[in-house]
Amino acid sequence: MYADNIIYIIVSELLHMQNEQKSSVMKNCTITTFILLGLTDDPELQVLIFIFLFLTYLLSITGNLTIIALTFVDPQLKTPMYYFLQNFSFLEMSFTTACIPRYLYNIATGDNIITYNACIMQVFFTDLFAITEFFLLAAMSYDRYVAICSPLQYVTIMSSRVCRRLVFCCWLAGLLTIAPPLSLGLNLKFCDSNVVDHFLCDAFPLLKISCSDTWLMGKTVLICAVLTLILTLMCVFLSYAYIIKTILGFPSAQQRKKAFSTCSSHMVVVSITYGTCMFIYMNPTAEKQVTVNKVLSLLVSSISPMLNPFIYTLRNKQVKKAFNNSIKRIASFLKK
Repeated sequence: MYADNIIYIIVSELLHMQNEQKSSVMKNCTITTFILLGLTDDPELQVLIFIFLFLTYLLSITGNLTIIALTFVDPQLKTPMYYFLQNFSFLEMSFTTACIPRYLYNIATGDNIITYNACIMQVFFTDLFAITEFFLLAAMSYDRYVAICSPLQYVTIMSSRVCRRLVFCCWLAGLLTIAPPLSLGLNLKFCDSNVVDHFLCDAFPLLKISCSDTWLMGKTVLICAVLTLILTLMCVFLSYAYIIKTILGFPSAQQRKKAFSTCSSHMVVVSITYGTCMFIYMNPTAEKQVTVNKVLSLLVSSISPMLNPFIYTLRNKQVKKAFNNSIKRIASFLKK
């Protein structure tokens, strides 16, 4: 009888301890905020990073807004190519806005805390804008293919209706691509840690601190990213293969030079965008190189949106002419 009482007491204590552990886990799985570590803890480096990012962000917004404004007001830029460029500038501006201002705020105030909802929203918008950009670059390469390989039918093929549908399909493709990993990500639990080793909320750093089984989520993110890169890059590659073949068949060197100049800006932007993203997602050791990934993410979210307007402006006579005409109109209006 005494032994039975002892066994009963031991079993009761074990059940009580198990219930406490379950209760503790449930309490710990209610994380509602995350801490973003950023790039560095060094105050002097943080000041330099803040100045650098602030300037690049201002240049990005100014440059992309200028291109958007010019394509709206200048009649000579009412063509399919500049319609795509207008949408591309909007995406670049939106993407850098989803990433950089939050980090600038963190550096300026020292407040590295971000709520769970804000973190999820940042992941959603950064991924949506980034993936839509790739599909839009593929659509822009198709536009260049039609312009050079079928110039007489260009206006008919690339009508305003077709252009609007292509842009809509790019946004839809971006949304459908991020839907599977995002739906899986919403079910992740965060129990032990809420420290994100990044300057923004990103999929892989969040997976590292989750206490859920992240194998399926990680593979889904990787597959969606790689498929997006490969599919859109194939479209770009095939378009430019036909473009180069057509250009090399032109009789005069002047015609070949003019044709290449209409594609050069797009080719430079494609090289920068795909090069950096391929290194991040297709490098086998990229997940281990946390610092390298953070720096590359910073370049993609700050440098690329700043450079792209200048690439298209400096290498495009029509955009430069439209910009000069706009400046003259503004100057003559101010004189009055």
